[in-house]
Amino acid sequence: MSDEKNKKLGKGLSSLLSGKSFTRMQKGSFIDSVNTELKIGITKIIPNTNQPRKKFDKEELQNLSVSIREKGVVQPIIVRKDKNSDNYEIIAGERRWRAAQAAGLDEIPAIIKNMSDTEVFEVALIENIQRENLNPADEAKAYSYLLKQHKNNYESLSKILGKSRSHISNMVRLLELPQDVIELLSSGELTIGHARPLIGLQDASSLAKEIIAKKLSVRQVEKIASSYKPKLKRVNKKLADPNIKELEEELSKKIGLKTSISFSDKSTSGSITVYYSNLDQLDDIMKRLKS
Repeated sequence: MSDEKNKKLGKGLSSLLSGKSFTRMQKGSFIDSVNTELKIGITKIIPNTNQPRKKFDKEELQNLSVSIREKGVVQPIIVRKDKNSDNYEIIAGERRWRAAQAAGLDEIPAIIKNMSDTEVFEVALIENIQRENLNPADEAKAYSYLLKQHKNNYESLSKILGKSRSHISNMVRLLELPQDVIELLSSGELTIGHARPLIGLQDASSLAKEIIAKKLSVRQVEKIASSYKPKLKRVNKKLADPNIKELEEELSKKIGLKTSISFSDKSTSGSITVYYSNLDQLDDIMKRLKS
């Protein structure tokens, strides 16, 4: 299964990184228009500030550093010319670059690419997803960044990254959690399974602390979370307020999808439910809400 996922992701990465490469230094502006492979001084390389992965495991870096010290950097990193200096910005391979620094290397093999900001971010994201070590919070932030800053939609992002639209949507929803809960997700103290039931809860932060302190299972969290949410009762069609029914019909005609209105017995709150039969209809709903 993982091989199949990597094949999908590999297609996206290879299409972004395709092109010629050269093994010697080129001079002048020509270097900016081709994909050049050479050795670059460690201090001439800078990390990508929009790197999706914000945290690097110290133990993994140490192990990689030992390997590099013994065998060198087997796979070149990918860089591009920095817009504001004579340095090179990392596109893919920041982990190798950090480990090479720790190993005491003065230079590192690199391939120079001429890529846009969007392509750089997509390559960095795909590289991290392929290795499956990007934490859920960083992955969610990366998807959100691509959707907002580069005007991608779920369909195009799904094709580029080899991830389903529902997966991307569910990951982005994690960002609705309070910041302290997102930090727990980022550090690994909280799993996705524990975090998802907390979305939309007012006491999400305190419940997150309780989950960690008591080492609650995902099933226990789901049960507790369901008790926090107000139970909504569907309006009985036979006894329904005609005004409510009229509103449902009006709303359904307006958006072209079936809707229903529910309310809480204990308060004036309630909910509006929109029913969709496929992901295209869901995408259409999201576009309307954002417009």
